[in-house]
Amino acid sequence: MRVLIAEDDPALAALLAKGLRRRALAVDVAQDGAEALERLAVDDYDVLVLDRDLPRVHGDEVCRRLAAERARVRILMLTAAAAPAERVAGLNLGADDYLPKPFDYDELVARVLALGRRARAPLPPVLERAGIRVDIGRRQAFRDGAYLPLSLKEFGILEALLSADGAVVSAERLLETVWDANTDPFTNTVKVTLSKLRGKLGRPEVIETVIGAGYRIR
Repeated sequence: MRVLIAEDDPALAALLAKGLRRRALAVDVAQDGAEALERLAVDDYDVLVLDRDLPRVHGDEVCRRLAAERARVRILMLTAAAAPAERVAGLNLGADDYLPKPFDYDELVARVLALGRRARAPLPPVLERAGIRVDIGRRQAFRDGAYLPLSLKEFGILEALLSADGAVVSAERLLETVWDANTDPFTNTVKVTLSKLRGKLGRPEVIETVIGAGYRIR
């Protein structure tokens, strides 16, 4: 799942990004509404955490534009205004959910994850293929019944390959869905992480490299 946080408070944005990344989400940050719209035009996000009172382009206008474009991204609007009328106004602009500040962090994470599930085609709670079993809810992976101690990025790659159901997934697609925009597109981080994942999966080899196309699990 890929998330964009549009928040002009650098400390709060950094805190939210750090926490969501711990949940194996790819997270980018925009400091104002104009930057948020630029990022949304380039990258495919599942959820936008949108502060309503953004500089340059107001959060309301960001919401209006995305609604007019019928954008796929789901919007969680944040604001210091907690009155019911303000919540109704935010939802009427096109937001999918609304959370007043100050908010409980665990509740925000739960709302982001719920919106992410609505943004994408639903996956079964457990993915299984080639003797590999991934429990998405518990963030656990097994091969032939043996627990696999995977890092967040290794788990993200394995989930992406299994959810492709045997289809080839390109390195670019893995970079987009498992990492964030701060990752150098010319880096070899996908290959390095795949190599570590293969080592933990053991023999026989289950991740196939398709030359010039990407990777798959048959």
